[in-house]
Amino acid sequence: MTRTPPTSPAPLDTMAQLERKILWLSAWMIHNANHLRAKSDDLKVGGHQASCASITTIMTALYMDILRPQDRVAVKPHASPVFHAIQYLLGQQSLEALKDFRAFGGAQSYPSRTKDADDVDFSTGSVGLGVAMTAFASLTQDYLKGHGWLNRPEGRMVALAGDAEFDEGNIFEALQEGYRHDLRNTWWVIDYNRQSLDAVVHEQMHGRYAEVFRSFGWDVKTIKYGRLLEEAFERPGGGALREWIDTCANPLYSALTYRGAPAWRDRLEADLGNNLAGAILADLDDAGIERLMTNLGGHDLSALRSTFRDTTSDRPTAFIAYTIKGFGTPLAGHKDNHGGLMTPEQMDRFRQDMGVREGHEWDPFEGVDADALRAHLDAVPFAAEGRRRYRAATLPVPEALAQPVRGRSSTQLAFGKILDDIGRDREGALASRIVTTSPDVTVSTGLGPWVNRRGRFSVDAQADVFRDEKVPSMQKWAAGTSGQHLELGIAENNFFTMLAALGLSHSVFGERLLPVGTLYDPFVARGLDALNYACYQDARFMVVGTPSGISLAPEGGAHQSINSPLIGMAQDGLASFEPAFADELEAIMRWSFDYLQRDADALPEKPDAWDRDAKGGSVYLRLSTRTLEQPARSFTPEEERAVIDGGYWMRPPGPNCELVVAYSGAVAEEAMTAVGLLSESLRDIGLLAVTSPDRLSAGWHAAARAREDGQLHVTSHVERLLQAVPRHAGIITVCDAYPATLEWLGSVNGNRTRALGVESFGQSGSVEDLYAAYGIDAQAIMRAARISVGLVPRAIRG
Repeated sequence: MTRTPPTSPAPLDTMAQLERKILWLSAWMIHNANHLRAKSDDLKVGGHQASCASITTIMTALYMDILRPQDRVAVKPHASPVFHAIQYLLGQQSLEALKDFRAFGGAQSYPSRTKDADDVDFSTGSVGLGVAMTAFASLTQDYLKGHGWLNRPEGRMVALAGDAEFDEGNIFEALQEGYRHDLRNTWWVIDYNRQSLDAVVHEQMHGRYAEVFRSFGWDVKTIKYGRLLEEAFERPGGGALREWIDTCANPLYSALTYRGAPAWRDRLEADLGNNLAGAILADLDDAGIERLMTNLGGHDLSALRSTFRDTTSDRPTAFIAYTIKGFGTPLAGHKDNHGGLMTPEQMDRFRQDMGVREGHEWDPFEGVDADALRAHLDAVPFAAEGRRRYRAATLPVPEALAQPVRGRSSTQLAFGKILDDIGRDREGALASRIVTTSPDVTVSTGLGPWVNRRGRFSVDAQADVFRDEKVPSMQKWAAGTSGQHLELGIAENNFFTMLAALGLSHSVFGERLLPVGTLYDPFVARGLDALNYACYQDARFMVVGTPSGISLAPEGGAHQSINSPLIGMAQDGLASFEPAFADELEAIMRWSFDYLQRDADALPEKPDAWDRDAKGGSVYLRLSTRTLEQPARSFTPEEERAVIDGGYWMRPPGPNCELVVAYSGAVAEEAMTAVGLLSESLRDIGLLAVTSPDRLSAGWHAAARAREDGQLHVTSHVERLLQAVPRHAGIITVCDAYPATLEWLGSVNGNRTRALGVESFGQSGSVEDLYAAYGIDAQAIMRAARISVGLVPRAIRG
């Protein structure tokens, strides 16, 4: 539905009624989930009524007055009910979803792009990440604008954050990255209620926040007092009252808020003197005293709206809005209110105070001026263009990405060559939409040729000084708005959050980008929270972990990865691969650029098709710097499909197979050498190349679920691969990673299995020394064949 934005701000009374209605609906939603809805157990559902009340005024001012259709918001996780209440009033959320808050299929505990039915711009939940996400979304918007692809007005990327979220270090890492990239159009609105989950926030933290923000080039606006307090400060004794509030300890202010008017009166009389306190409070009854002393800026619509409206610069701006946790509810100020819930008796009194009749709790216009609110809601600027999810055209992927790699090469070198070959096509649709990024390891992860060809991105032109000064260098580091590489500092949380923002461009901004990010494989683990966050939002990107394993032998244990294949297998929304050869990598990357673009709402073409393939997702490539002799071959379509599905036979097993060796990645030569030696005495030995333990395993589980649902004819790729292997045959798996990566293969058909891999960090040395020390060389494979699987070939007896 298209709405007509208002020509002037809404009357304050209308906004105040909306604020009350939103507070009521959010509180009732939580109460219903915990006290009224039928449950099968006695577990608390939860829902953070106090955290919702803390930010209700702020969200009312923004969503119902300030925000525009092009603006995007990351909502404080615990304010999810407030967001859903707003969407309900705007007609974007169903009553059923509110009633099922925190139940299966209902409104989510924390705002979710993928699980909620209403328009969540950015998922939140792991605190701090949603805040940082808005900064990287703004950088993405600048990237689109710089390339001439932003076809709608620039929007503000707005984060609504609790003050305790600023204990998260990733927020300050994001501030540094924003400074490097001249961040614009970003608002961070801090709900400064000075209470966290377990405690009251340290005194005067707002001053530290302001210092940090200003040091990174942000404007800071503190919204401390509301209209009532500002007026009181102008009356006799007002200066003393301001000084008292400014110096009052946070715990004391919270405690007095909870205790109410008598406590306020007694404390002010004790601290200011009877005459001075009397001059301030003389004309106020108890309700008036409570209204005055809780009239902080974050609960004053006039103060908020005027501050937001006066902020017209595109400079990043932090708003520190003073609030009271639980404001307007019986929980206000109590230090235990974070997870607290109003009792049924408290809720009944609250309902009466809100003017809501029993039995009409869900009515959107109960207890308010229905005509005035309907008229305003029909003209809210934020909702003027209806649904806010965009779709972008799918980019064609060429039938080949690079010429075959011959001789000795590594998968990291092949990755760089493939990207460079793509980059040669200056006007190609695929090449133009790829954007790369890396946390200060661009050259050492294989991106150098691509960056030399396509350039770095910067909103301001930056010369390559070394080149201009005729200093020889392989790297061309000039930057401008046409560049296609975003160079980041060494912070993996920033890296994955940047990929998340770039990978949502098609939905958030209506323009498709194909992000490719590289980092050292062991440091995938440093950004796991942000990687999970990116996948949870269904952002689409390709992440390349390279170099990997103990194959990066001389670097030592600090740069060697062990468990990253297990991360790739376990991470939802991420298809992971570990190819050994360049031709496998080329096929995987070609498939990946299509996979990134698949529709999340798509249904499988056939009932027994793999749902994961229909919907697409992100891709993780674990690559190596170890060079291997590249096979001279050309895949058939069927063979290429097997590579994508996770594995193929380098040497098929015969009818009398006694042993299968299955390998993944850089240990291909060791596996082939061992099989060659073992084949002198073993019959029909098989050699299985596993290009993706993740897709083999996921396909196996998907097929099992399909059969359990009655589709008995469905089989997985790994089952078809192993169907010719007799039950008595042994399987030896080997990989430069934790053994469990491939150990499960024996469970497919019940074969005896010995899994070889790396269980502890490596140390410096040659590849040969480390492979032998950690038991993944050819001799280790042969020992496993002799002992663990129970096979005693003549060639290695004795």
